[in-house]
Amino acid sequence: MSVLVLILAVSAACCLGFGFVLQQNAARQAPLSDFLSPRLLLDLVKVPRWLGGIGLMVVGMVLGAIALGQGEVSLVEPLLATNLLFALALSRRQTKQPLGRQGWAGLALLAGGVTAFIVAGEPRGGTAVTDPFRHWLIIGVMIGLALLLTTYAKRSRLSAGPVLLALAAGLLYGVQDALTRVSGQRFSASGLAELLTSWQPYAVLALGITGLVLVQSAFETAPLRMSLPALTAAQPLAGIVCGVGFLGDRLRTDTAALTWEAVGLAAIVAGIVLLGMHPAMPRGADRSEPTRNLQPS
Repeated sequence: MSVLVLILAVSAACCLGFGFVLQQNAARQAPLSDFLSPRLLLDLVKVPRWLGGIGLMVVGMVLGAIALGQGEVSLVEPLLATNLLFALALSRRQTKQPLGRQGWAGLALLAGGVTAFIVAGEPRGGTAVTDPFRHWLIIGVMIGLALLLTTYAKRSRLSAGPVLLALAAGLLYGVQDALTRVSGQRFSASGLAELLTSWQPYAVLALGITGLVLVQSAFETAPLRMSLPALTAAQPLAGIVCGVGFLGDRLRTDTAALTWEAVGLAAIVAGIVLLGMHPAMPRGADRSEPTRNLQPS
């Protein structure tokens, strides 16, 4: 594994984790009438803390895009999932909660799972699939699942809604990461003019904005511990599916390797859940009380 890719991916995860906490700190005060509406972003843009969180997220996305340009999606995505470690670190500083057994267990599972998956799978590049049907099939399934989850989230609203929205956003972000890599390859091979005449960069922008609305709506309606684990788990899984499915990423497929890859992914998800549900994670607003108006902070 390239040291540069490792540094870029972990730095991206750090910025994303810190950014998610700051965004949730602000979004939890947004009026519920903004739920799943682009108006939510217009209200939040007035809050300096949210802008700081978005700034960190943008830096994280740029670093992640550079990492994706240097390494395979199947390698970078598990490393990006460590953003939860940095989110927990900032949350602990805010809440003064000790890490405890749950925190240490989650940290060990997440770090061990990422290591096991990368060591066992040995992600490496290959020849991208040229069949457009396969591209659109995989992307369509991911977007279709995200749409289905969002539909159910609108019905459940304050119960399972935040988890479903976070899962939907994670799927979209996984596809976005895959298309970001394709865009980077087009730019490197043919320059800016060729990139601007292809559909991938515009899809990246649309997926990013849609995912942002979903994430902020999840942050608005529930504590971070309900939404961030689902987001963090869904994104790498979707990215790996896209990477192997049509970007040409290759993983070892012998029995032992597949077993350890499955164990690694299971450990990553388990670690994400334990860390995401940690008491140090921000609780969010009490939505049984009257909705508050956003105030700059």
